[in-house]
Amino acid sequence: MGARKRNRANRLKEERQNRYYAVLRNCPTSPRKMRLVTDMIKGVEVNKALDMLKFSSKEASRKVEKLLLSAIANWQSKNEGARIEESNLYVKEAFVDQSRTLKRIQPAPQGRAHRIKKRSNHVTVVIDSQNVVEQEVQVQEQENQA
Repeated sequence: MGARKRNRANRLKEERQNRYYAVLRNCPTSPRKMRLVTDMIKGVEVNKALDMLKFSSKEASRKVEKLLLSAIANWQSKNEGARIEESNLYVKEAFVDQSRTLKRIQPAPQGRAHRIKKRSNHVTVVIDSQNVVEQEVQVQEQENQA
């Protein structure tokens, strides 16, 4: 491996250690339905997002709520002693990728068969602290001024 690749790999590894996220793989819901729910919570403060998911009538919101709670638990494991209310956590990213599609056959009239695609997806939720983002922006502004 060349030096440039090694440096980039090390930088990505360090950035990944400072990210707090949770991933749900092979969720048996169509990606389109899941995106409706994840788009609802993007950029929203964590407690408000949990309330939105809890009172949503969509079935996918239960799974995303559990996933968001997992991301919060991951944040708490790395930041022991810090309180969620004081840290201003928010949903930085929430995205859905398509997973495998199960192809099934349903009987149809006159001896025919219709294909059915049972879609599934992968969901990723990334949370971050509002305070950390504000500090990074201030540091970048100071570097630009210098």
